[in-house]
Amino acid sequence: MKKLEPHIERELRRGVIDIIPKDDFFGALASGRKLRLKLGLDPSKPDLHIGHGVLLRKLRLLQEMGHQVVLIVGDWTAQIGDPSGQSVMRPMLTAEEVRANAETYMRQFFYVVDKAKTEVRWQSEWFDKFSLADTVRLASRFTVAQMLQREDFRTRYETQKPLGVHELFYPLLQAYDSVVIESDVEFGGTDQLFNLLVGRELQEEMGQRPQACITMRLLVGTDGTQKMSKSLGNTIDFEDPPSEKYGKVMSIADSALIDYLELATDVPDEELAYIRKHLDERSINPMETKKRLGREIVTQFHGEAAALEAEAAWVRVFSGKEQPTDALPLMLQSAADAATFNLVDLLVEHGLAVSKARARELIRQGGVEINARKILLDEARSVELQEGNIIRVGRSTFRRVSIEQ
Repeated sequence: MKKLEPHIERELRRGVIDIIPKDDFFGALASGRKLRLKLGLDPSKPDLHIGHGVLLRKLRLLQEMGHQVVLIVGDWTAQIGDPSGQSVMRPMLTAEEVRANAETYMRQFFYVVDKAKTEVRWQSEWFDKFSLADTVRLASRFTVAQMLQREDFRTRYETQKPLGVHELFYPLLQAYDSVVIESDVEFGGTDQLFNLLVGRELQEEMGQRPQACITMRLLVGTDGTQKMSKSLGNTIDFEDPPSEKYGKVMSIADSALIDYLELATDVPDEELAYIRKHLDERSINPMETKKRLGREIVTQFHGEAAALEAEAAWVRVFSGKEQPTDALPLMLQSAADAATFNLVDLLVEHGLAVSKARARELIRQGGVEINARKILLDEARSVELQEGNIIRVGRSTFRRVSIEQ
């Protein structure tokens, strides 16, 4: 059997936690057969971030090797809500909410993956036609005991926390997607391994060659502790403007630098080893490495010129000499050019804080400014905002007030 070039195999393994089974996957690649690479995305939130980009970058590499990416838009599974890692039952989304989120996903997905080499499929193509008999037949292929092998399901069951019957259908529906599109390889984060293996098992039961399963490392968020997640407010989003992307990179913990360079950039392995060694020895300044990372990430989405300008803007802003010029608009409703708002409510409503408690904490710590003036917590109940005001939240998020009358 023909072997892959060592440098190609190294690129394919970068950032990968596991390949099940390895021999089948690398054998299929070496065979010259065009593989169907499945990635399912649930549009339960409207934005993609560079944590999602870890997987997308691997798909792009395989596209460039001649393989076929199949994007499954999970318009059915998103209504259930992925229970992976959840300790509580999630509320179901409406079809309309999912469709609106999917429109944003579809645009952002192709910032990284080649649209011309991607087959897009919606679960509703097949699940809208499912009868109750089809559903019962699918459910009959698995037991409750199998489903309770999932740690999160088992934990909730054993601690008598709510576990909806509909949640048990999530891995089954995702598995059926693999059968419909005849997936050769399915990708996911480490928290998706159970779901991927269910797909492999169902394919084999239904007479198909079972897919290989590839799990990728999860990128830690800008807080440096938990995985990157919109619900935790620790993301670098695809559609953040250049200066905001760069600023968020500059706020990450030094301990996360190597992970970001490895998972979110194309910095060569040899250079990564050099940077890791010298960071450990404290013979290079982490700030310079962080600036390099910021330029790399901004360049991917906006080009080198925008990356250099974002860096220069960051220096100007954080020296206190200037406000950013590319801040995203914060759209507010008012009958006049100025209006009074509860700042805590405003931050939560516009996604600048994940909860009212977090908004109050930010304000209490001096982390919220209007036109470079820190807002005190007792002021936050009633702040006057005018057209063009710049609101700064944390170290790197800026919004320019735009008032619609």
